[in-house]
Amino acid sequence: MHDKFNSFISVIIPVFNDSERLKLCLQALDNQTYPQDLYEVIVVDNASQEDIKSVTIQFKQTKFCYENQPGSYAARNQGISVANGDILVFTDSDCIPALDWIEKGVKSLLSRPNCGLVAGRIDFFFKNPDKPTPVELYESVELPFNQELNVNNNHFGVTANLFTFKYVIEKVGSFDDKLKSGGDRQWGEQVFQAGYTQIYADDVCVKHPARSSFSQLYKRMARFVGGKHDLMMSENPSALEIFQDIISTFKPPFRSLYRIWINQEIYGVKQKIKFISVMFFIRYVVVFEKMRLYLGGNSSRD
Repeated sequence: MHDKFNSFISVIIPVFNDSERLKLCLQALDNQTYPQDLYEVIVVDNASQEDIKSVTIQFKQTKFCYENQPGSYAARNQGISVANGDILVFTDSDCIPALDWIEKGVKSLLSRPNCGLVAGRIDFFFKNPDKPTPVELYESVELPFNQELNVNNNHFGVTANLFTFKYVIEKVGSFDDKLKSGGDRQWGEQVFQAGYTQIYADDVCVKHPARSSFSQLYKRMARFVGGKHDLMMSENPSALEIFQDIISTFKPPFRSLYRIWINQEIYGVKQKIKFISVMFFIRYVVVFEKMRLYLGGNSSRD
């Protein structure tokens, strides 16, 4: 194995109050096929109320650090600042990497000259595979975790499964730590604009649990809306642009409803109705959160 690979790897995982799922992630990372003396796992506690350090020190490949500034991108930047690796790898505390994840990711990253990032596959799993909840069904179809589409159409990969070189980050910059959501897309676009090649690797895989409840979905959507709002406001929009953003929020989702109704991935009228009910719930969350933010509320970090 050492004859094939000699790059030192730093895996960076931000975590906020997710100790139980973090254990599963670290167990998978402790048993990688990549040589253990050639990688480290950096867990960045983002001011959790749970005891993250006691979980971290149970695993030999793992070291602990702390970031007080709220936000996963601030935590990732802290991980970058202490990383020893020439290659930096990102995943999340609720993901379970395949045992050959690092090996396959490094191989893909080194396979093409001028490669700026590799985005690997993200597979969802349900609590009860035979009976997904409406929210799980929605997440498995609609979440922006289609990494192939992300890379080919939008020039980024989500940080649940992302490989890059340290020198790429040194050139284009790290993540925008003021954002609560969307920082991976912004950073990926910077990599693309710098002229680097981007690769989707189907064999570089992590598993990701689908959110199963409306409360979990609310938190995710609130963070997503907050991230987009923060990014928009950072660009000093005009009054007209703000007005257009507010009006677009109230636009009926007729096109999306039609697309879902004819979607062959969603079988049966009953499933389609459940799916559409989640869409209306999300529309409510988006409207409520956007109005709250425009009236002076703060972006969510949960």
